[in-house]
Amino acid sequence: MEFSKDYIESFIRPRNELLLEMEQYAKEHHVPIMQLPAMDVLNQMLRIQQPSSILEIGTAIGYSAMRMADALPNCKIVTIERDSERVNLAKEFIARSEATNRITVIEGDALEVDVESVESTFDAVFIDAAKGQYMRFFEKYSTLVPSGGIIYIDNMYMHGLSGLDLKDVPRRKRTMIRNLNTFADWIMTHPDYESTFFPVGDGLLICLKR
Repeated sequence: MEFSKDYIESFIRPRNELLLEMEQYAKEHHVPIMQLPAMDVLNQMLRIQQPSSILEIGTAIGYSAMRMADALPNCKIVTIERDSERVNLAKEFIARSEATNRITVIEGDALEVDVESVESTFDAVFIDAAKGQYMRFFEKYSTLVPSGGIIYIDNMYMHGLSGLDLKDVPRRKRTMIRNLNTFADWIMTHPDYESTFFPVGDGLLICLKR
């Protein structure tokens, strides 16, 4: 049974003017931000978890970092982005928010930067960057998550491509989808994590560290 879009959207929480401005900017400039239903699910899971620190891989314009900070007023967030134009824009948006003192933006490749100079551990990690690199992101940053911590991963469905046979995937995206599928198989059988896939937005994976 499928629910109508209007019915689903009736449950979406209202956002302030700054967030609405960011949503409009993302739409007009084709910047990928987390879909609203999935963002609400993520924030509700975070409210239940109550992490004191979050590491985000993939800042874009700072939208999801600000949404998480809004949901968790006592949480500090470190977010990494390699695109300098988006870093500057994210900093501008964040500076206009009430969470400006709780969000740290690091410019650089998430596979190369040293976040331990900022925080040595994180209660939660949110991965929403290069889809073909999810395995490498996970392997690098899961070591900073203690037992009982959670790693949240967006875009696991990848607009339906993850559910297709590779021959039906556009050639330019096959390597990415192959890597994403390999990661999904790997994490779902990983002995150190209890992982659950939520079919919301573009697919949200939640991995609880044992």
